[in-house]
Amino acid sequence: MRKERGHRGQNATRVVTMRLLTALAVSIASATLLTTCAGAGSIPSSSKAPSGGLVCTNETEMAKWPNSRLAMMTIAVPVEETSTGDVTTEISDGAGGILLFGATAPANLGSDLASLKARVPGNLGLLVMTDEEGGEIQRMANLVGSLPWASWMGHYWTAAHIRSAVAAVGKKMAAANVNMDLAPVVDVDGTNAPPSATDPDGWRSFSGHTPVVVQDGLAFMNGLLSSHVIPVLKHFPGLGGASGNTDDGPAHTLPWSELQKVALPPFTKAIKDGAPAIMVSNATVPGLASYPASLSPAAIGRELETTLGFHGLVLTDSLSADAISAAGFTLPQAAAQALIAGADMVLFGPTTSSSATATDTSHMQAAIVEAVAHGHLPRARLISAAAAVLGARHVKLCH
Repeated sequence: MRKERGHRGQNATRVVTMRLLTALAVSIASATLLTTCAGAGSIPSSSKAPSGGLVCTNETEMAKWPNSRLAMMTIAVPVEETSTGDVTTEISDGAGGILLFGATAPANLGSDLASLKARVPGNLGLLVMTDEEGGEIQRMANLVGSLPWASWMGHYWTAAHIRSAVAAVGKKMAAANVNMDLAPVVDVDGTNAPPSATDPDGWRSFSGHTPVVVQDGLAFMNGLLSSHVIPVLKHFPGLGGASGNTDDGPAHTLPWSELQKVALPPFTKAIKDGAPAIMVSNATVPGLASYPASLSPAAIGRELETTLGFHGLVLTDSLSADAISAAGFTLPQAAAQALIAGADMVLFGPTTSSSATATDTSHMQAAIVEAVAHGHLPRARLISAAAAVLGARHVKLCH
């Protein structure tokens, strides 16, 4: 995610994925679980209810929440880092996270975010994310230190050096109450140029050679993890060689058969090594899906979650992107479709005012709730998504 803006004019074909089938099974089981958890109170996650019921989990507890609250948990609200108080209402209403924008962070950012976090219902924590990749894609370098472009790191630094430098930045991010970095970029792209409307990666990529991206992307990921900052690997299933930048319009990746060989290995290895979060791109993938990957059950539910076995947090790229509107989706419709496809958290870009942000958030929440009411989005899928957001914060409702 860099630049941000984002109807289904016709009903998109709904693809039933393995994740949705599983979610439906959970929905059937939840009726029994509700009686167990409601009657026994909070139960340790490793224990069974006194009546012999099943284990109490975040999902069983969150099944008691209204759909409106579950929907808000799946939304990350954009805000300028110089005015985080602008989204106090959204946080008080239960938004799952905030996405910081800007170029120079205020010295008191940490205390501002602490005050905002205190407004979270139930004291359940808050995902505070930003783009701290390196090069020109940095939001708070004045507070946490600067990193070079990923391509520079890939060419001149060892993996150990990358991990150490990123850990130092991550430690300062955590100190400022920023607990998620929308990085590293693990796209395989060797273009020797800055990112542009014709190439979303360029210098944002560590290399045009897959083994280098695997090694350096993991080093970046582990540097953040060592500092207790959640890394978000992007942009699944790989934007290297894409026809254009999805922020500026529709774009397609290399054919799926080629992505499987060149672009998937960094994601595959990271998943095996415990990657906690992955962002899905807004590009279409020839041979896989006819509309953006971020809205595609084939890309998320089938390939990322079932085939690759990823069970962490799945985030969309900015649903304000022109590629999303060009595919026929309004921002609220895209939010609902992304959850149907298997995403857990939806992102969108900054607006013209705090009131516009509030309106967009409200409309997205309403669209998600409506999708459940009309049977397009199984309630169990929504519970699963909201639980994944809570899980990324390491919050357990059953104690």
